[in-house]
Amino acid sequence: MKKLYFTVNNELNFDQRMIRICNSLASHNYNVFLVGKCYAGSLPLSNKHFHQHRILCYFKKGKIAYIEFNIKLFFFLLKQRVDCLCAIDLDTIFPVLIVSSIKKAVRIYDAHELFTGMKEIISRPVIQKIWEWVERNTVPYFKLGYAVSESIAQVFHKKYNVNYKVIRNMPKLTNADNSLESTEKFILYQGAVNFGRCFEYLIPAMKEVNARLIICGDGNFMGQSQQLVDKYHLHDKVIFKGMLLPEELNNISRFAYIGVNLVEPDGLNQLYSLANKFFDYIHAGLPQLSMAFIEYARINDQFKVAVLITEPQPALIAAALNLLLENDVLYNELRNNCIKARETYNWQKEEQLLLSFYDQIFHNN
Repeated sequence: MKKLYFTVNNELNFDQRMIRICNSLASHNYNVFLVGKCYAGSLPLSNKHFHQHRILCYFKKGKIAYIEFNIKLFFFLLKQRVDCLCAIDLDTIFPVLIVSSIKKAVRIYDAHELFTGMKEIISRPVIQKIWEWVERNTVPYFKLGYAVSESIAQVFHKKYNVNYKVIRNMPKLTNADNSLESTEKFILYQGAVNFGRCFEYLIPAMKEVNARLIICGDGNFMGQSQQLVDKYHLHDKVIFKGMLLPEELNNISRFAYIGVNLVEPDGLNQLYSLANKFFDYIHAGLPQLSMAFIEYARINDQFKVAVLITEPQPALIAAALNLLLENDVLYNELRNNCIKARETYNWQKEEQLLLSFYDQIFHNN
């Protein structure tokens, strides 16, 4: 049984995408190990059908945090017997490159982001140059890989002449309609509370929206988001739930009325994004507010599931949210389209691409 190691620079309990990928491979005769990090006080690991290992780290932010984790990750991987190493994004790519070279193991790059195009990277020119150097000196050695959108795969082909597959992150299709009618029409944001996710526009927009916004997640813009709530006196309208386990998040999304998926149009990573939450909202039967970027527009042209805006201005955001709250005809049309769209966009179909990718590498039947 082939031993596959996947490396992520985060805590494992909350990474729905990697849990989904690892579960699929483990259930098809691969010996799967997901490696991440933890801190003192981290929640215990949830039981899974694959192996999990967390590296204890002391630093949570800044360059020292990346250096600490990558050094510890390198020495951990060096001690393992591996057939395949898969780096998820650039922030774990160096240990994977070096150890796979030493052990002559298959190496794979999983481009969940166009890392050098993220707003928190491009807004700091020195940091951007460092990560561009990392990308130039690693990605060309990863001839095997996959990305979460066609646009991102095309960028890597143009820059490094690599032909990455497209494997998107979608929920598993269930027969039941899990959405439930709530006693209130509340708006849900789920995911990272990071720079570039438009909270500086979304939160002030809530002054003009007659509904609550529930934010489920954490990230590097959390402090600023809370300050914005204070500034605009929105404590009763904007509620922070923090990081939730997948099961807890699903319970909230079942009662939500609208999903929010906003990204600033700064940097290619944002323009070419295809966020996990876009499909999560579809599967929850939630009409959503999203961006009119190429990947979202392509799907919305096929199944109208969202109101799209071209730029994240508070007035545009408020108008779009109020439209969904007040226009029952439009809302029900989008909700019905979500139910249709999830028959096409689901993990059962995308999983076949994942399994085919790994089976071709290892010649499994």
